[in-house]
Amino acid sequence: MWMDRNPSGRVISVDASGNVESVESAEAAQARERLSQLAWLLDSSIPIPGTRFTIGIEAIIGLFPFLGDLIGVVLSSYILSEASRLGAPKPVLMRMAFNIGIEGVVGIIPFAGDVFDAAFKANQRNVRLLGQWFDQPHKTERHSRAFGIALILGMVALLALLGYAGFSLLRWLFSLF
Repeated sequence: MWMDRNPSGRVISVDASGNVESVESAEAAQARERLSQLAWLLDSSIPIPGTRFTIGIEAIIGLFPFLGDLIGVVLSSYILSEASRLGAPKPVLMRMAFNIGIEGVVGIIPFAGDVFDAAFKANQRNVRLLGQWFDQPHKTERHSRAFGIALILGMVALLALLGYAGFSLLRWLFSLF
């Protein structure tokens, strides 16, 4: 892939055949680079000696119960707000928010949540998702919309299952009397 910064301030990515892959403003390219560096700092900046694994400062901050996880969610939300400012569509933003929410909710669980945070790397997932949207906006938006629909259907099924379980429990309790 070849990139050119032309006088208009746009970054043009061209494949080996000479076809234009993407065109973005210099500001957007700088924002993507800045967000990529932030995601690396939060998720992968600290190598674990003797392994190929890395953790970020968010995993260290997350060791402090509740407050550390809250700070981690706030730091992750910056990437989400920048994606919104760059014009990412709602389905992509929703998918990014889901990643942050999963990391925040699971992160509340002592120790296991911290291990999950270090492995899940929501910030790098979100920056990668934003990059995919910049490179292939229609495909990424379509996949994000399908993810949102599947998430809503899953939540409806979970609520229906919980409702049925509650109804069955109440019915069983009333049958005892």
